[in-house]
Formats: sequence, structure tokens, C-alpha cells
Amino acid sequence: MNDKKIRILIVDDHEIFRNGLKMVLGKLKYVELCGEATNGLEFINYLDSDTADIVLLDIEMPELNGIEAAKIALTKQPGLRIIALTMFGDDEYIQSMIDVGAKGFLIKNINKETLEKAIQTVHNGGNYYSEELFEFFTKQITREKASAKEELVLTRREKEILQLLCEGLNNKEIADALFVSERTVLGHKTNLMTKTNSKNSISLMAYAIKNKLVVI
Repeated sequence: MNDKKIRILIVDDHEIFRNGLKMVLGKLKYVELCGEATNGLEFINYLDSDTADIVLLDIEMPELNGIEAAKIALTKQPGLRIIALTMFGDDEYIQSMIDVGAKGFLIKNINKETLEKAIQTVHNGGNYYSEELFEFFTKQITREKASAKEELVLTRREKEILQLLCEGLNNKEIADALFVSERTVLGHKTNLMTKTNSKNSISLMAYAIKNKLVVI
């Protein structure tokens, strides 16, 4: 971590949960809590005058839910990194948040260590989701693929990149580990997403783990 703090915005309509998050974030010296919002509209209004590095965004909220709020927010500020906050049973919304462009998913009973790992992973360009949610991810993401499977053939380099991606490395870290350029990594990731019919890195990771293409 460098000296610049990670600016984090909390968007959640439950005051007790927000206060709990603020207490945990306050113990992380590299984090700055730049604001909070109680619904999607407040979140969007906040972005009209300020910004954040990472947004901890509840999916189910009054006024404007997390899915619609994320769509608008990423139009206003494409570089914003969103970690969705969800409860067990909210799996019907997960695919929508993936499609919108969320970089991570956390269930609301997270501990300090999990929250910290998610923040660091997403801030460094990776994707993160709670292990408890993986069943929900794979159920949604692979549902349409189940009826028509084709044999998937991956090159050695594609397998290496897929493995490192699922270990939480970002593009630069993968490039450094394999002694190739970031452009090469991006090219292989594009091929992997095409071969697996994945829309983004999170769905690619879920597909890889579901189909045992990597060792976790």
C-alpha cells in the first residue's frame, strides 16, 4: 500500500449495519471513509459533487436499488469500483450486478479479515466474492450453459492465466508472474471469455471453478 488512502463510500439503508462497517473501516489505517448514503438516490447525488475509490453498495434499498444505482454511477464515473453487499437468498440479483460491472460481492455477516481482503483485492484491480456466495454465482451463471455444452480446449498459457486470475491476481501481477506483457494477458483473457461465453472476469472465474478448470 502507498501513503494515499483508499476512499470508501458506504451505501446501505440499515443504520446498524452502516455503523458496524464504519467501526471496522475506522480500524484500517489505509482507508478513508469519505461518506455514506442511505439509498441509491443519495448515492447518485453524492457522485455529483464528490467521488470514491470503492463503494460498498447494498443491493436491496428503497428509492433506487443497488442494481439501478450502479448502472447510473458507472455511467457518471466509469472508474468507480463497486463491491455489492448482499444477504443469503438474494441470488436472483447477483447476475444483474455482475452484468452491471460490480467488482466484488460480500455477504453481510462478513468479518474484518474478509472485508479487508475484498477491499485490497478490488483496489488492486482484482475481483473478490465471499466463498459462501459461490453456489449462487455458479447456479446463475451456468444455468444457460447447461443445455448446450461443447468441449472446451484451453492452451497452456490460458490455463496458467486462469489459475492466477482465480487466485486473485490482477492483470499486472499475472503479467509479472508469467514474464509477459499486460497486453498479452488481456488478449488471453479475451479469448478465455469468448471460449467460456463469460461477460467479465467474475463470471469467468465462476465458470472456471464450477467446471474444475483451476485448483482452489
